[in-house]
Amino acid sequence: MSLKGVELQIAIPKTFDVGKTVEQHQQHVIHQQLHANEALKKEVERKALTVNDTEKVDKVKDENQHHEHDEESSKNKQRNSSKQSRAHHPFKGNIIDYSG
Repeated sequence: MSLKGVELQIAIPKTFDVGKTVEQHQQHVIHQQLHANEALKKEVERKALTVNDTEKVDKVKDENQHHEHDEESSKNKQRNSSKQSRAHHPFKGNIIDYSG
């Protein structure tokens, strides 16, 4: 494909314009990659902190469950002792009439 002088007058300035737009596009892509990289770093840092926070919450939950378990066991002991005191013997304390 050969270009004549008139065609070159149009083609050469357009190549400069296209070159500028290609360079701008490449810069835009680089900026997008940098932005994505920064967002990824922030996300990783946030997740790392979230994991540490949940571990602390798990410890608190475990302590609460242990405390609740202690409360339940003391309540069960109280219930058992009250049930034993309320336990009714079939013969003791009842008046049985033998005359009959």
